[in-house]
Amino acid sequence: MSLLLVFVILMYYFLPLRKTRLNTMEEFFTNISRYPRYLITFTLGILLTLFSPLVPLFKRPTTAIAAVSFLVAAFVCLAFTLRAMLGLEVAPL
Repeated sequence: MSLLLVFVILMYYFLPLRKTRLNTMEEFFTNISRYPRYLITFTLGILLTLFSPLVPLFKRPTTAIAAVSFLVAAFVCLAFTLRAMLGLEVAPL
């Protein structure tokens, strides 16, 4: 008798229950709605990891000026490189 009871309990917990289509679709949309939150959290984590070593540089004015100058120069260099690689022209004013 106890072996049958153990078998029924195991079958109940380990066999998947039949799900209705509505229940499956609700789970699908719940799962899809989690992705934007994951993307924002992941992106903020990467940015925090990248910029946390730079925070001490901004405590003194001389290193802050040097750090800002370096970041601006890196951005300008990247912009000019991408323009040259993609063949983009600068719009006349």
